[in-house]
This record gives sequence, structure tokens and C-alpha cells, in this order.
Amino acid sequence: MNVGLLSLAIWTPIVFGAILLALGRDDQARVVRWIALIGSVVSFLVTLPLYSRFDTGTAAMQFVEKQSWIARFNVNYHLGVDGISLWFVLLTAFITVVVVISAWEVITERVNQYMGAFLILSGLMIGVFCALDGVLFYTFFEATLIPMYLIIGIWGGPNRIYAAFKFFLYTLLGSLLMLVALVYLYSKAGGSFDILAWHKLPLSSLAQTLLFFGFFAAFAVKVPMFPVHTWLPDVHVEAPTGGSAVLAAIMLKLGAYGFLRFSMPIAPDAAREWAWLIIALSLIAVIYVGLVAMVQQDMKKLVAYSSVAHMGFVTLGFFIFNDLGVTGGIVQMIAHGFVSAAMFLCIGVLYDRVHSRQIADYGGVVNTMPTFAAFAVLFAMANSGLPATAGFVGEWMVILASVKYNFWIGLAAATALILGASYNLWMVKRVYFGAAANDNVRALTDINAREFLMLGILAVAVLYMGIHPKPFTDVMNVSVSAFLQHVAASKL
Repeated sequence: MNVGLLSLAIWTPIVFGAILLALGRDDQARVVRWIALIGSVVSFLVTLPLYSRFDTGTAAMQFVEKQSWIARFNVNYHLGVDGISLWFVLLTAFITVVVVISAWEVITERVNQYMGAFLILSGLMIGVFCALDGVLFYTFFEATLIPMYLIIGIWGGPNRIYAAFKFFLYTLLGSLLMLVALVYLYSKAGGSFDILAWHKLPLSSLAQTLLFFGFFAAFAVKVPMFPVHTWLPDVHVEAPTGGSAVLAAIMLKLGAYGFLRFSMPIAPDAAREWAWLIIALSLIAVIYVGLVAMVQQDMKKLVAYSSVAHMGFVTLGFFIFNDLGVTGGIVQMIAHGFVSAAMFLCIGVLYDRVHSRQIADYGGVVNTMPTFAAFAVLFAMANSGLPATAGFVGEWMVILASVKYNFWIGLAAATALILGASYNLWMVKRVYFGAAANDNVRALTDINAREFLMLGILAVAVLYMGIHPKPFTDVMNVSVSAFLQHVAASKL
């Protein structure tokens, strides 16, 4: 019986989060941590049947649930997943488990609120990937801002209030144009918020262009694409370690997913007409932002800029309109989820000990933390796109697709591998290798069992996906083919 699996995936973490908020006292922190861990693990386990029961032979939505929600406006609680969205449900639940483990000893104040915010955020993000009703999608999409705003604003760094406001305002303002687009589609569809019905609407060229840019305003900020990426480094620097991990691993994917579910299938002619713009902005993100990453002195800023460059690969893959590119873009989103979370958690391990993210404050960490250094170098190599790691698979697919589309675009995209290796190796050399640089480094202790578990889980995911990506691509192949057939068919 498949009915209810998606609701379980969405509401299990939200219910556990609400229980944690109700506990309310730091003298119960030990109980709170265990409830959070149990809640995150259970929330992950309830998503596994979605994969085991998923039919890879059809592009149709599966595990569909539909109930009337606001009958007067024909708004429905309508859920479903296909090969494009399935992996993001599992990825969200998986990363939440790792983030709860990462905060076990680090967060000592308002523990229940911190853990509760992450579990509620997890359920809301899963809701975005499952929603098939426009109002439901918008509700989940905007609701994710609230717990992340609180996570940054309460547990962040010295400039956390500025960063939280910047994050909230950037993403909210972009979403307002999307709301206008949703209302227009509702009127054109005869009073229906059904997203799949919107895919079939015959829309004029002007309407498609306006809708495309309405959605673009919301999703480009969320990705974030150049030039609306400037909020991301500031937010990452101020966010707590878990906030940075979830922001990079999942929240950036909400924007890229929106392109696949809204912009391209609803306005396919406009998507093809304006593909040159998206490709240009993606290449700027890949090359220019990669160069910006090379001059960063703060490790978090370096990884934040590298995230912008990696997400540039995603949008590049989508807008060259071939199977390899779209599949590569989705694979890159999943891989970036594993790798970016691992990178930020590694920075968190160092910050918890030294209370600095400046590269100049480290050097020779391998001498005192050899086990940790092995993990950190693995993740840095994955972030560079090293073969046999998750970071390689999606980027390589997008580069091949780009060369097939246009040799010069492919060549420009391939420079990202050189830039990625440059800034990652530069950071690794200065932070981890050489003689111990100062007394702080000489006093470091290697990772404990909790940190080993947290990084070990991610290392297995990064290596498994890099060595055997077939289970990931098999799920999405049929859905991607159907998506491209739809986008290729003119609506004019």
C-alpha cells in the first residue's frame, strides 16, 4: 500500500520537531538529542520504501496522494514524485541525520529549538520536492525560509542578524514574482492549481516569456545564479555548521528543481529562446566565481563560492536540452549535496577546536589530526571533481553534453575542473600539509567517534556514488526522457 508514504516522509520530521520544541528546557538536552536522533533516523527510514517500491519504467508520478485542501479555490493537498524528484526526498532525510549527529556536543544552548528547527525544515523541504499543487508548493517553498532564518539568526556568528535578513529578503523578494506567475496560471487553467495540468497549457510567446522570467526571479536567487549569488557567502560565513551544511546540500537545490518542475515544462518555448542567457550566466558562475573562490582567505567563503560554481554546472546541464546534460545536472545536484555538506562539516570540526575559519591560522593539521585530514582531503578532492568520487560523475556528464551541444561551451565548462582543483588544492596544502604552523595546531586532538561516524557516513556516500552511479541514474532516465520530449514540443 503506497498511499501515505509521501505524507509520512513530510510529516514525520515535522512532528518530531514539534515534540522537541515542546520540551523547552536545556536541562533536558540529553533527552532532546536522543529524540532528535531517533526522529531523524525514523524520518530517513520512512523514505526508503519510496526507493524500493519505485517503478523505474514509467515517467508518471508515483505514490500520488490527493485531498481537497481549500475547496473554494480548488487548492489540493496533492503529492507525488517521479524520477526527477525522488532522490531529493531521500537526500534531504539523509543529510538531516548527519546534521543532527554533527550538533550533538557542539550546540549547548536552546538545543531543543536547534534540533526542532532542523527537523521541521527537513519536512518542509521534502514537501517542496513532492508538491504537485501550486499553492502547496509555494507554501512549502516559502515556509522553508522560517526555520533557516531562525537557525542563522539565533545560532550564527557575530553578524548573524545581518546575514539572516539578507537571506530572507533576497529569497522572499524573488518569490513574489513567482506568486504572480502562479496566480496567472491558475486563471489560465480555469481555476486549477494542478502543476501537471499547467504543463499542458497552450500559452502565447509573450505569456511564456513573462512566466519564464517570473519563475526565474525566484529560482535563480535560490540556486543561486550569477549575479544574484552575493547573499550566499555572507550567509554561509555567519550560519552555524549545520545550517551551512543544509543550506548548501538541500536548499540550493530547491531553485534548480524549480527550473525542472516549472520554468522549462510550463514555458518550453521561452526556455529554448532564452537558453543562451542561462548558459552564459552558468558559465560565468563556473569560471568567474571559481576565480573568486581562489582568492578567499576564509574556508567557509571558499566553499560557498565553490557551491555557486558547482550549481552553475547544474543550470548549464539543464539548458543544453539533451539527456546527458539534464541527467548530469540532477546527478550533480545529488553529488553536491553529499560533498558540500561534508566540506562544511569538516570546517566545523576545525572551528569547534580553534574558533577560526581563516586559512592562515592553520597549517600542518595532518600532524595532529591524521584521521580527520584523510577525510578532509577526500572531500576536497571530491569537490575538485576527482574520478571515483561523487563530484566527478555529474560534472563529467555535463561537460560531455556541453561538448556535444557546442565545443566552445564544453571547453569553457571544462575549465571548472582546473579551477576547482586549484582552489581546493591550495586550501588543502595550506591547512593540512607541512609542519604544524602554530601552538593551536600542535594542541589539536583528532576526531572522536561521533565525528568519525558523521564524516564516515558521508565518505561512504561520496565514494559509492562516484564508483557506482547507476542506481542514481536508473531512477531518473525515463523521467528525464519524458521531460525532454515535453520541452521539445512547441506550445505555440
